[in-house]
Amino acid sequence: MPAPGSTPDRPSAPLRLHVGAGRHRLDGWLNLDVQALPGVDVVADVRRGLEFDHVDAIYAEHFLEHLAIDEALAFLSECRRALRPGGWLRLSTPNLDWVWLTHYLLEAPPEDKQHRALMLNRAFHGWRHQFLWNRELLGRALAACGFDDVAWCRYGESARPEFAGIEGHETYGDTPELPHVIIAEARRGEPRRRELEALRALIDREFLSLLVD
Repeated sequence: MPAPGSTPDRPSAPLRLHVGAGRHRLDGWLNLDVQALPGVDVVADVRRGLEFDHVDAIYAEHFLEHLAIDEALAFLSECRRALRPGGWLRLSTPNLDWVWLTHYLLEAPPEDKQHRALMLNRAFHGWRHQFLWNRELLGRALAACGFDDVAWCRYGESARPEFAGIEGHETYGDTPELPHVIIAEARRGEPRRRELEALRALIDREFLSLLVD
């Protein structure tokens, strides 16, 4: 097992990073995680950056929600930097719309609302979740961080062979109109510093500045 922050011998091209791999090892990918779990190739805290460049593809399943929103923006920007021109990113993260519509009901009887209150807060704060995304905010974040051709995909489906059938997380009941996870693919584009500054200012004003230590 490599030491934290070390880089093992890289597989032959293409270079693909599987971030937040956990116990779900992907063959043909470099599997990164903050924990030295079986199957992890590189032990690293990617909040400190990705020690790679000219990467062909990056994949992170149920990872983004474990980052604070400012850390998530930094991670997306770092993914863009690490990717080669034309490289691709695929993200899978819980869908805030699905959580809201399936976990809480104003018209529910009092006993049921007690349970639903716990369910909703569990979705936000359980499993060390930090922030839940919807398509609108994630799409803006990807664009601001320098990604083009953002596409929303179904579980296991992709026009790109390296991403097809890649998901390994458990699934829940959903519909094509309301998936329980947001799955986004995006291609490395040009930096958009003004858009990123505007988004960071919005997030700071509407969210981060209101957090109290």
